[in-house]
Amino acid sequence: MRKTRIALALASLAAAALPLMAGQAFAQAAVQPAHYSVTDTLVGKLIDDPAAAAILKRLIPTIWANSLFQTSGRDLTLKAIQQFETALSDEKLAEIQAEFDKIPAKS
Repeated sequence: MRKTRIALALASLAAAALPLMAGQAFAQAAVQPAHYSVTDTLVGKLIDDPAAAAILKRLIPTIWANSLFQTSGRDLTLKAIQQFETALSDEKLAEIQAEFDKIPAKS
């Protein structure tokens, strides 16, 4: 009986704390700028941000110069484009990601 009351009390406490924790996570996310991701951010968004575009121009100039990258590639991620471009190795994507991590993403 006592274990049941303790378990119910803990469950109630956890349920009450969950919205507070979610609110804190949201507040932190609002304060800390997000970063672009080679796996999640669409190329179109990267192309439209001058800082991200400069990284792509510098690190993958041949791919950047490809008109298909600038047009059809806009709706894909760099990770998705990797299957079509041998120059986008895992190492190159990691290098690009390291550079993206230095700049905040724009909304």
